[in-house]
Amino acid sequence: MKAITLLWFSLGIFQAHTAFAGPGDSSSKPKVVPGSSDDLGVCHCSLAITDFTFPIERMELLETSNLNLSLKFQEEINKIQDYQHRLDTYLENIKNLTTRVELCNKGGVSYSELDFEMLKLEISELESLVIDLKTSLTGSNDKVRDLYIEVENISVIVNQLERHDKNNILKVRKEIASLQKRLDECKDSKSPITSHYGTCQHGEIMDVGKPQIVQVNWRGTSYPSGAWGKEAFFGSTSELHWVLSSDYNSYFTTVRLYQSYKDLRQYKTYKDQAISGKGNALTLYNNSFYYDCHSSRICKFDLDTLKREEKHVQNLATRFFYTSNQYHNMDLEADEYGLWVLYSREDVLGNMVIGLVNATSIEVIKTWTTSAYMPRVTNAFMVCGVMYATRTLSTREEEIFYMYDTNTGEEGHLRIPFEKLLENIHSLSYNPNDRKLYMYNNGFEAIYDLQFKPLTEGKS
Repeated sequence: MKAITLLWFSLGIFQAHTAFAGPGDSSSKPKVVPGSSDDLGVCHCSLAITDFTFPIERMELLETSNLNLSLKFQEEINKIQDYQHRLDTYLENIKNLTTRVELCNKGGVSYSELDFEMLKLEISELESLVIDLKTSLTGSNDKVRDLYIEVENISVIVNQLERHDKNNILKVRKEIASLQKRLDECKDSKSPITSHYGTCQHGEIMDVGKPQIVQVNWRGTSYPSGAWGKEAFFGSTSELHWVLSSDYNSYFTTVRLYQSYKDLRQYKTYKDQAISGKGNALTLYNNSFYYDCHSSRICKFDLDTLKREEKHVQNLATRFFYTSNQYHNMDLEADEYGLWVLYSREDVLGNMVIGLVNATSIEVIKTWTTSAYMPRVTNAFMVCGVMYATRTLSTREEEIFYMYDTNTGEEGHLRIPFEKLLENIHSLSYNPNDRKLYMYNNGFEAIYDLQFKPLTEGKS
């Protein structure tokens, strides 16, 4: 029997209305129970209920069961989150393996660099992990199933590649090695010819030597743009060297002169000659500087008289220039045959034009039109009446890719790569008196030796 104590905050008789009834009791009348009032006027009474039908024990059991169920649910949620994290990790591994296998299959990576056993081991581990994941997750999971199929597909591809490598690639490698050896022997047997400087008794350029660093320009690497060289008039015995050094500005105002190569190396016995011009494309020819001064004009500055002359280049297009320098739309070069100007015109749509210059009158006396598009050329130079154009292969490699022979009117495409110190070549010129290339490369001065083919192989 349950006893309930009731408090009533009023004076008088408390009537407890209850709907609780005993067995068989159909009475719904209110029951009157006696009570008493305390000093505060609070009424106290006791009510005895013979049958309390509300299931308190079951309610407590339900609450306990609900708590246990919540804990188990949270545990399953944590498992799913962990599986999701592991699944994402496996997917990344699968993508990595897929990329590596595709590269091998397409020839992007040499088979000699691929360790098939390691790949197969990684795939085997992934298969085990995916199978474990499938077992842990009850019910249908399309993502896991697709993952398992992808792992199986990669395994099949790797096995096929391995068999293909064993059966074919090793044999091909041996054949390639044999051909390479024969090619090297053939190349060695055709040594470059030796001829006297300036005779032009040779063919086209066959190879460019390693860069020989002379020095950093006297202003340092903070002046990356410029040019350098020495007297380029064929047959001259002058050892006069010059250096033009500037920042990224388009104009120069001074050229430093050295009486010898030794003075140049030691930064001594020099003279700063005031000369104003544009770009870096100048050359010292018969003790006079020839350069682009302004408005499509070739300027000549005589070091003996210190006088300047200029001549307009007809139809020169200023909007076409070398990729190495946006102010390089006119390039003055010298070789065994004389003085040259390289530029472009609108009527030839930006292709390079070779002009033979009369050194006395500064007039262009004859021109040749090439198929080399000037904005795709980094630099160009002349050797024995042949123009050679270069392009960039990478930040450390340049390539002579084109030639035009003014002697025959023939042109050709070459593949003669050569090293460079830094990325940007601001000037590249040939000197016929020592048969070397002079390069100004991001503030560094360097020279290159050239090797030529025999005369019978000179034509492309």
